[in-house]
Amino acid sequence: MPSPRRSLGGLLQETRDQWPLMNHYERFEHMVAFILSVIIALVIALALLQLLTRVVPLLLSGSIDPLDHEVFQGLFGMIMTLLIALEFKHSIIRVALRRESIVQVKTVVLIALLALSRKFIVLDSKVTEAQTIAALALATLVLGVVYWLLRERDDRLSKDLRTDPGTGLAGE
Repeated sequence: MPSPRRSLGGLLQETRDQWPLMNHYERFEHMVAFILSVIIALVIALALLQLLTRVVPLLLSGSIDPLDHEVFQGLFGMIMTLLIALEFKHSIIRVALRRESIVQVKTVVLIALLALSRKFIVLDSKVTEAQTIAALALATLVLGVVYWLLRERDDRLSKDLRTDPGTGLAGE
């Protein structure tokens, strides 16, 4: 497993070393993850640049008031969008670095929770129907329970591996 603090050259060398050991699908998966990672990184960089070039001058000139509820919702919504994209990119990087073979369900659930959190932040409760808010709240609750269950399972598996690293089972 690659260490989290490895240089780009070291990662490329590790990929070259592992390449002959990979089957065709693993190579394909690795290339797709790398290409997606580059594309998402470019999108994030451009979005951040747009955010900075549009918002910072307005804030410095006093043209917008960040304490105004609607302005705050818009700014925070943009920031949350960037954070969601960063988490998505992080999940793809873990595939590219071969820490995981596929994007994990727990990561997808976390990204969905972030997206729902963003939705609640930018939601205008004056024009949104109560049923919509209730449905979003229920979806958030369900995803939260699923995430908690997945985390509990991972914690239990990790504990079992620490107990008996040879078999992965405690007490056997």
